[in-house]
Amino acid sequence: MENKIEIKLRQETVDNLLAFSELLDKDINTILEEALEQYFDKERKNLIEKGIEEDASMTNLDYDEFWDELDIG
Repeated sequence: MENKIEIKLRQETVDNLLAFSELLDKDINTILEEALEQYFDKERKNLIEKGIEEDASMTNLDYDEFWDELDIG
């Protein structure tokens, strides 16, 4: 099954795509792929950081309290 996506861009975005395509001598699809790849990488990092923060908030003990209560022996 083929997924279809309707993409609507503002005229300013289209104008920028055309201008940068010409300036950089790159295909518009390449520019969009590169931009989306950067966006996904950034959001992936944000999600990972958010997950780490959420994991850290799972305990109400601070660093010293945690290690004081841990019996290693």
